[in-house]
Amino acid sequence: MATEARYGFTEADMLETPLSFRDGLFAGRTVLVSGAGSGFGKAMAIVFARLGANLYLCGRKPEKLDRTAELIAGLGREVETRALTIRDAEAVDEMVGAAFERFGGLDLQINNAGGQFAQDAIDFSVKGWNAVIDTNLNGTWYMMQAAAKRWRDRGQPGSIVNITASVDRGIPQMAHTAASRSAVNTLSKTVATEWAPYNIRVNCLGIGTIASSGFENYTDAGRETFKDSNPMKKVGDLWDVAETAVFVGGPTGKFMNGEIVHVDGGSRMWGDHWGAGRPAYFER
Repeated sequence: MATEARYGFTEADMLETPLSFRDGLFAGRTVLVSGAGSGFGKAMAIVFARLGANLYLCGRKPEKLDRTAELIAGLGREVETRALTIRDAEAVDEMVGAAFERFGGLDLQINNAGGQFAQDAIDFSVKGWNAVIDTNLNGTWYMMQAAAKRWRDRGQPGSIVNITASVDRGIPQMAHTAASRSAVNTLSKTVATEWAPYNIRVNCLGIGTIASSGFENYTDAGRETFKDSNPMKKVGDLWDVAETAVFVGGPTGKFMNGEIVHVDGGSRMWGDHWGAGRPAYFER
């Protein structure tokens, strides 16, 4: 069984769940999605394909990318894949260049690839801290800059949506994620201004607790607290992220720039979740 199914969203759901957008909204457009082998990335890639887009997919595990590509090809869309780590700036630049060449340009880049694990910050190793910062911050930057340079040099417009996190109140037991995602949020606001003259929009989705394969990064005790992460007392699903990405990144969001659109059930206002399990000190 696919990991997504364990958290309430199967491949069939991705292919059949009704969409809120008109057919063909992305016809003739090309979308690059990182981390497209599972979770948010897989769902977003399939949604864009269902709306008519051609896809360029990247991620670390080729077998997972191939499965996403198979589903997209079944929808009659053109799709290419590239296995890599976004920590490798040269590999990222070459891959983004290949996407532009393959499809004659790029309309939207979704930076979804990232990594984290739940642990008390006081126990982080140097290696663990650097791995998360390097992937979530540096890797996202390499992706953004590689696309922006080509849009500028070609005189083509572009749109970037960075999948970050709802970090306004911090994320206990995820300090590395809070640091890196906060940095991407601020980075995005900065370059949204710098790159506006090139007709490049840059926005973020601040994600809360969404049921996905990413839940594998947390303990059972941690997942039990996720219903307490927001005042709605529930977790979101992959469609909450995928359809918001369409709205922000596509023509419906044409006057949105430098925004952080939160998909978190209100956790910025209220919430109490612990990825490694709630410490005894905070038990109610």
